[in-house]
Amino acid sequence: MADQAFKELVSERLVLRRFRPDDLATFVSYRSDPDVARYQSWNAPYSPGDGKQLIKNMRQQHPDTPGEWFQFAIALRATGELIGDCGAKPSAYDPVHTQIGYTIGRAHQRRGYGIEAVRTLLSYLFDARGMHRVTANCDGRNTASMDLLGRVGMRKEGVMLASVWAKGEWTDDVLFAMLATEWSSSRSRPLSGGDPRRGSA
Repeated sequence: MADQAFKELVSERLVLRRFRPDDLATFVSYRSDPDVARYQSWNAPYSPGDGKQLIKNMRQQHPDTPGEWFQFAIALRATGELIGDCGAKPSAYDPVHTQIGYTIGRAHQRRGYGIEAVRTLLSYLFDARGMHRVTANCDGRNTASMDLLGRVGMRKEGVMLASVWAKGEWTDDVLFAMLATEWSSSRSRPLSGGDPRRGSA
């Protein structure tokens, strides 16, 4: 059954929740940062109109819509401040396969928030939604994102060389994946070393 009543996921420092109208200014601000947008699908500056429409759509959708991205707002648990977002896109062909992505605003990078948010999302997808396989695609230039995916226990499955035309150049598409059995094993192990910077897939 679809999680139509989804409200929030809570971790030690973060809350992954539905977007609210008052998130608009912060959302547009970090998506308009060229450093944040560099490896993402949108261009900077990001328009308030696009932001308003996305927030409206997310308030009407739920995380289990096949073939559609659902964006979770990432907020600090202590203050409620919006610091980024992460997304899940269930396969349109197999409901137990999901793709994920994530973004942390530059002011909140290098504090491990991206790792915490992705692990919270993986827990929801595997433990609550019964996923068999979760994947993430990463721009081959985005070493911070690849480091993050490795630290949460996802495997690098392959590289499609120069397969994506992104903002004026051909870039590699790097695929990471995790199975439910691997997730179960990863929860008993400490995070591997590395730089806890933002990733964006």
